[in-house]
Amino acid sequence: MDIAALITWVVTALGGFYMLGTWIRRGGIRQQQSGTSRLPAPVLFGHFALAAIGLVVWIIYVVADKSALAWTAFGLLLPVALLGFVMLARWIPVYRDRAAVAATPAAATAQGADGSVPAERHFPLPVVLAHGLFAVVTLVLVLLTALGIGGS
Repeated sequence: MDIAALITWVVTALGGFYMLGTWIRRGGIRQQQSGTSRLPAPVLFGHFALAAIGLVVWIIYVVADKSALAWTAFGLLLPVALLGFVMLARWIPVYRDRAAVAATPAAATAQGADGSVPAERHFPLPVVLAHGLFAVVTLVLVLLTALGIGGS
């Protein structure tokens, strides 16, 4: 089960890297000053950093098979999940606005003062959904492994 968790964690990370790259490439960092982006950089980068640290801890756990490392990785995943839910809640209105703009261009309410759109509007829905689904599966697999269910 520890290898399955590692695989789902890596797949989750790939989706996260894609979205982070998209956010940066589309001007998310610059949009922090103008208030256009709804994803605060500290939340986004905190989510990324804690998830990356947790993944490293999990890799060490897979090699060393020490229970304390499994619980440490799980403990790191809890704030990662919380920050992920915060970002999802802030992203949903941006996604809904994109759908509204596609239906009626006059409904562009989530644009910045300069007419720019939030960088996170460019996240593909399948990537967001897959990232969240794999994240939940990873959290469950890490917990089950830490509990000793399913072997290590």
